Amino acid sequence: MDIEVFLIVLFSTVMHAVWNAMVKNHSNKTIAVSAIVLGHVPLSVVAIFLLPLPSFESVPYILASIIIHQCYQWYLINSYEVGDFTKVYPIARGFGPLVATLISVLILGIVLNSFVMISIFVLCFGIMMLGILDKESKNTKVLSYSLFTGFFIGMYSLTDGYGARISNSAVSYISWSFLINALIFPIVLRFKNQKNIFLKIIKEGKIVFWIGGSLSFIIYAIVVWAFTKAPIPMVSALRETSILFSIIIGYFFLKEKITIIKIISVLFIILGVIGLKLF
Repeated sequence: MDIEVFLIVLFSTVMHAVWNAMVKNHSNKTIAVSAIVLGHVPLSVVAIFLLPLPSFESVPYILASIIIHQCYQWYLINSYEVGDFTKVYPIARGFGPLVATLISVLILGIVLNSFVMISIFVLCFGIMMLGILDKESKNTKVLSYSLFTGFFIGMYSLTDGYGARISNSAVSYISWSFLINALIFPIVLRFKNQKNIFLKIIKEGKIVFWIGGSLSFIIYAIVVWAFTKAPIPMVSALRETSILFSIIIGYFFLKEKITIIKIISVLFIILGVIGLKLF
């Protein structure tokens, strides 16, 4: 991975940690997640007007990405209904790159350096241990929903990575995907008896909508661009180091304690990041 791509993705993880802290600190996770999804719309519309259309060849990938994102959002919200954010999120985000890596190597025939593979697994283990080494994770419903969420993270990463590579513009590609996804999402929410989501966001999620949604759009646009420049499993793993910055934000701004598990997790994540850069 080029140093330029490496540093840009690493920088984006800081912004990723910021919007995740906003979701984490919100009293209603369904409203917070919905505000992020719908908050993609303003910048998506701007990008669509300014950038060329994605190539026709990338349209099937956009459609697949929309379906996968709907599944991801569905399981994410269900995960937060049965488990705490601090348990669900690390398991899901750590499992996603593992899925992307295993599918890439075992099914798509992508060849990765053995040291890169080890680095990805070390990094992902460091992330997942934050959620797994907790008594709540023994709840099979929490664990299964979190793993399903992670599975769809891996799937949309691969789909968007390959789709962006054959589109005219990675940002245009993801803008169309995010816009259509946001239009469909309120309909999906009705199956969870979540009506009037727009009014709820206006009352309780305006900041998450404008700031969190915009940050999320910018971050993922950077990541999808990076997918076109470097192996998808490596980028997918590197972006999840946002957990590291989430721990820092949690300690300094949310008054969270630094535990021995968090310290060990940070060491594993740092080792994984070093491995990705060196090998």
